[in-house]
Amino acid sequence: MQTSTETPRARLAEGVRKGAPFALAGGLLALSFGVVAREAGLSAVAAIVMSAVVFGGSAQFAAIAIIGQGGGVGAAVGAAALMNSRFLPMGVALAPSLPGGAAKRAAQGQTVVDASWVLAAREDGTFDRWILFGSSAVQYVTWIGGTAIGALGGDVLGDPSALGLDALYPAFFVGLLLSEVRSRRGREAAALGALVALVLVPFAPPGVPVLLAGAGALIGLMRRARSEAASG
Repeated sequence: MQTSTETPRARLAEGVRKGAPFALAGGLLALSFGVVAREAGLSAVAAIVMSAVVFGGSAQFAAIAIIGQGGGVGAAVGAAALMNSRFLPMGVALAPSLPGGAAKRAAQGQTVVDASWVLAAREDGTFDRWILFGSSAVQYVTWIGGTAIGALGGDVLGDPSALGLDALYPAFFVGLLLSEVRSRRGREAAALGALVALVLVPFAPPGVPVLLAGAGALIGLMRRARSEAASG
């Protein structure tokens, strides 16, 4: 396992610095979410609370899409859970890098979001939890702030798609992918995950391809890590 001679405070600050570009993009996405949530019938307070509790863009947009089409709360929660199911394999990969018992590790794992997970990853498959905490913290602030601006000022901002905000979401994840595939291990995991997702997308319910692709990538990483450990 790789270690760092920097203090936790320095690594936390590094996480904030690395997470800042993603926080900016996330804030703009959150602004779009705030507008869409109000259009779907949520109050400004409900939209802000949802962002504070869920803190998951894909899950929140999926839930709002169902509500906006007349779906029930149960269906919206189910869709959000499926969209966030990718965090299960991500959490499994992260857990060995977190100190403490199961409850403490679970609490620390609540800080996981896509960009922070990628930024905290080390070449040897472990994670720097302070990078994770710092990058998630700055993204959390802009996510809630962006939601508040969109929810409270949606009438002034107008249609988010007219501002090009709808293009931010795919661009956000492409940026994450480019960061992750710098290593051979990352490229192999990304290729396996993409293959699983492409096969399942045409017929599997939303969220299931994401979950199984993440699980497949995690299995690939674990097998490679065991192989490297055995050969080392």
